[in-house]
Amino acid sequence: MKNPAKRPPFIISAASIPETSHQYPNSDEYTGHQRSIGRSAGLRRIGVNLLRLAPGERSSWPHAEEKEEEFVYVLEGEVDAWIDGSIHAMRPWDLAAFPAGTGITHCFLNNSEHDALLIVGGEASKSDNRIYYPLHPQRRNDLPASEWWEDVPKHRLGPHDGMPDALRRRKPKP
Repeated sequence: MKNPAKRPPFIISAASIPETSHQYPNSDEYTGHQRSIGRSAGLRRIGVNLLRLAPGERSSWPHAEEKEEEFVYVLEGEVDAWIDGSIHAMRPWDLAAFPAGTGITHCFLNNSEHDALLIVGGEASKSDNRIYYPLHPQRRNDLPASEWWEDVPKHRLGPHDGMPDALRRRKPKP
């Protein structure tokens, strides 16, 4: 580049953003490795995150959001989209979109032998948003009552338990 100017703060390198991991209360499972690139570049109304899923990891527990739209776009690798209890394979250039209020429960599982890289985005957290975890009703105890989506639109759930294959093999049977 000729005469490179100092870049403005809204142009960032994703590699410079620290990777963090999320863990639900009362769980020893970490759900992916995230870089909050949108926030780091100054976005406040939408979230844009790079999510790296190692083999055997999932993006979150299956959930649905009442007032926040979400999407997942596969950049590298392969993942299984868990949608209302059924699995759908996703590869690079595939997009899954979850309109607010639909009650479509979802998460993403890496059942492959290689890392997967996803762009996960949506609306920034809203104070009046409610969330529903069909396979983890105990989550209700970790949230204020106003944040649990009680009257979520009902969907028939398929047979899949929402866990990556490797995690299921590690969990003891009750």
